[in-house]
Amino acid sequence: MTPRLMFCAPASGGGKTTVICAVLRALLRRGLRPMACKSGPDYIDPMFHSRVLGAQSCNLDLFFFSHATARSLLARCAAQADVTVLEGAMGYYDGISMGTDASAYDLASATETPAVLVVDGRGRALSAAAEVRGFQSFRQPSRIAGVILNRVSPMLYPRLAETISRETRLPVLGYLPVMDDCAIESRHLGLVTAAEIDDLQQKLDRMADQAEQSVDLDGLLELARKAPPLKAEPLSLVPVAGRPRIAVARDKAFCFYYEASLQVLRDLGAELVEFSPLEDGELPAHIQGLYLGGGYPELYAEQLSENAEMRQSVLDAVTGGLPTIAECGGFLYLHKTLQDASGMPWPMAGVLDAEAYPTGKLSRFGYVTLTAEKDSLLFRQGETMPAHEFHYWDSTAPGTDFTARKPQSARQWQAGVGTDSLYAGFPHFHLASKPETARRFLEAALAFGAET
Repeated sequence: MTPRLMFCAPASGGGKTTVICAVLRALLRRGLRPMACKSGPDYIDPMFHSRVLGAQSCNLDLFFFSHATARSLLARCAAQADVTVLEGAMGYYDGISMGTDASAYDLASATETPAVLVVDGRGRALSAAAEVRGFQSFRQPSRIAGVILNRVSPMLYPRLAETISRETRLPVLGYLPVMDDCAIESRHLGLVTAAEIDDLQQKLDRMADQAEQSVDLDGLLELARKAPPLKAEPLSLVPVAGRPRIAVARDKAFCFYYEASLQVLRDLGAELVEFSPLEDGELPAHIQGLYLGGGYPELYAEQLSENAEMRQSVLDAVTGGLPTIAECGGFLYLHKTLQDASGMPWPMAGVLDAEAYPTGKLSRFGYVTLTAEKDSLLFRQGETMPAHEFHYWDSTAPGTDFTARKPQSARQWQAGVGTDSLYAGFPHFHLASKPETARRFLEAALAFGAET
């Protein structure tokens, strides 16, 4: 058996992450081993899951993955756990365009996972039951098997829970009240990251205290145990002929990585060595590849610029042919200059003769399919890769070596830089969706090491 359940909501902003973190922490206190997964491409919510659990969370994205791959990744995560909690993205049925493809509902269906609808109880009474019934009946089977109320007063909860149960025949499995002292700030890419909240552990403990009082944890566990056995085959990955040493940028400026994507590199034989472009003086020694992930370099542009030794180290390495992946924030770091939010330009690594600047709005937002216009480090001409863009900064030269196409749309644009030793661009992707790209990266790293 693979006990599991999904927390979903009618819309974004309903408090799913707060509820999940409170429940995960409370289960951990019971001596259980919970694990967490996130539906969709979001990087930030899994960071909170990981801070709660002290273990890495996993993204399960049905635009990136086939159903079989998603089940494989879920099974790998669940094998370490007594219970696995999935967090839905956006509204439960919100997928690509106006459909359910790649939605939380799609993931619950693909993995046969019972779903708990987190309903914001502020400013409503019987209408809450109407909303739950609407979600319950919109698709069959809906997979919705329970309800949790958020931001509800202890006085209102019993009457509201009884009403919802009577009208929908679904169990209401508790509530959380408004907890202003546990609020988590937001910024332009969503919540602030878990590493930036100094008192996060204290907040998590207060949330868990409340969950232990007002959430039916036994009922949630019983529901999770009703999930059928997970039908999954392990990913088949054959290691490369060597152990390439790959430097991975990881600090407050570069923190957006899919953990299962990094695990693909490990499974293929890589040794991953973390370093900080903010704090370290140069790249790690004896590396054969470089991975500059996404994050918030625009918030740390001055500090990154002041670390001239690291900027020079990266410039020398990348222009010297070191195989490199630079996604979104990493792409910005390779620019000649990066403007901060006030428009002040700061010198960056200078690999790319381009300037990065704020636009004040989301640019080319959402899922895309990349098509390679030529052979390069990761791709062969004509190959495609599912990817995602989410950025408020843009570039004077965003690249022309790939065509990015919106799914179920005629919209497309040129994106990314692809050479024999470099992928750099705004689109993020997940290596588990096309493991041969990871293999090419590591084989290029081994070849580079042999030459140098």
